[in-house]
Amino acid sequence: MAIPRASNETSYLLPPNKEDWEGHGIPDFVYGQEELVMEGVQWPRGALSLLNTPPLSHFDSALCSAWRQRMELGLFRYPLGALPTQTLPGTVGFVAQLNVERGVQRRRPQNIKSVRQEFDPEQFNFNQIRPGEVLFRLHRKQDCPSTVQQEDILVVINISPLEWGHVLLVPEPARGLPQRLLPGALRAGVEAVLLSSHPGFRVGFNSLGGLASVNHLHLHGYYLAHRLPVEGAPSEPLDPRGRLHVLQALPAPGFLFYTSRPGPDLEALVSRVCRATDYLTDCDIAHNLFVTRGAPPGKTASSSALSGVRVILWPRKPSFGIKEGEAFNVALCELAGHLPVKTAQDFSSLTEAAALALIRECLLPPARAEDVRAALVALIGQEEQ
Repeated sequence: MAIPRASNETSYLLPPNKEDWEGHGIPDFVYGQEELVMEGVQWPRGALSLLNTPPLSHFDSALCSAWRQRMELGLFRYPLGALPTQTLPGTVGFVAQLNVERGVQRRRPQNIKSVRQEFDPEQFNFNQIRPGEVLFRLHRKQDCPSTVQQEDILVVINISPLEWGHVLLVPEPARGLPQRLLPGALRAGVEAVLLSSHPGFRVGFNSLGGLASVNHLHLHGYYLAHRLPVEGAPSEPLDPRGRLHVLQALPAPGFLFYTSRPGPDLEALVSRVCRATDYLTDCDIAHNLFVTRGAPPGKTASSSALSGVRVILWPRKPSFGIKEGEAFNVALCELAGHLPVKTAQDFSSLTEAAALALIRECLLPPARAEDVRAALVALIGQEEQ
C-alpha cells in the first residue's frame, strides 16, 4: 500500500536558514494514476492515529513531514497538539473536538455578500502568503488520460488548523479565481483522498455563503482518525443509472456521488458534481461539499467497507460571517459529522439534539430543497446516454 521512498527523492522540507526560504522554490509532488490507492484502505479494529496506521503512502509521508516541520518552525497561528475528542451519545455518531485556539485566532471572514461574488485582489488572497507556508505543488503526470483541464495545485498549510495535517488545495493562485468549484480543483481533491492510504484523510469545499472565509478558490484537506456518519449512511437513487443518490440520514440530507474506479468513471463524477455546483452557484445557492472514502450507495452502514469515494453535496441557506455564541459553525466538516467546538463549556455540554438543531437551522426550507432536488435530477438526466 505504501510507496517506498527513494534516497534521491524530492525533499519537501524547508532549508534550515529562514533567509533561504524565499529562493527555495516550490517542490513538485508528481503522481500518476498508478499511485491512486483504490483498494485495501480500511479502518482498523482499534484506535487509529497517524502513528499506528498501516504504512503511509508517499503522499502521506510528504504532507505529514512537511506539515510537521512548519509546525515546529512556528508558521501556524497556534501549536496544535492532541485535541480532546468525544463521540456524542446518540444514533448519529457525531465526532466532537475541542479546538479553542481556532475559534479565537482564525482569520476573520471577508465581507462576502453573494455566492457569485467576484475575486477582489485588494482582499486577502493566497498570493500573499509567506513562502514557507507552501508544502509542495500537486502535479498530475501529463500521460494521465483526462477530459478535465490540467491544474497545478499548491498544497498550503492552513495556519489556523482544525486538525492534524490541515492544508488548503489552491489551484494556480496567480489566476485570481473566485471561490467557485472547478473540475480541475475537484479532481485534485478526489485524487488527494486516493493518494492517501489513511482512511481518515478527507477533502472538502465551502462555497461563498457556505462559510468560505476567503474568496480565492481553495479546498480543505485534513486527517481525522475517526469514522464519520456519511461514510456509510444509506442512500436512495434519484437516477435510474445510479449517477445521483440522496442521503436522507442524519446529520443532514445531501446529494451523493460515488466512484470506485479511477479514469473515465472518476472524470465523469467530477464533471457531474461540477455541473451541480455550477447550477447552485448560478442560482446563488450556498453549498458545502465533502470527499471521503466510503461505502457504495444503497442500504449501507457505518461498518461497511471503504470500497470507493463518496462526494456529498449539501445545498443550504446562505450564511455570511461567523455567528458568535454558537458551539460550532456549520460548514463542510460539521455537515459530515465532525464538530470542531469553540469552548470547553460547549464541549462538555453539547448533545446530539443540540448539534442537530444547529445544523437544521442552516438547511434549505423543505419547498426550496425539493425544487433544488428536482433541478439536479433533471440536470443529471440531461447527460449523454
